[in-house]
Amino acid sequence: MSEHIVPVRVYLVIFLALMVGTALTIWAGLQDFPGPLNVVIALTIAVIKATLVVLYFMHVRYSSRLIWVIFASALFWMGILFALTFS
Repeated sequence: MSEHIVPVRVYLVIFLALMVGTALTIWAGLQDFPGPLNVVIALTIAVIKATLVVLYFMHVRYSSRLIWVIFASALFWMGILFALTFS
């Protein structure tokens, strides 16, 4: 079984994207947006950064379909737990 070899350039681009996301998080934290927009913006940035980490640094992007199914079922289960918590 051969592993997928990811070029170093991809890791550098993802790292730079995460640094930009961190800068956006700091900037958004210093702003006062109207209503509940602060939480929406912060969670959007956090989800994008978490997606990049999972896809590239945890190698889910290049994994088999079984890993994708397990990952999707974990997200589905987390959604159920959140729904039960919020109800």
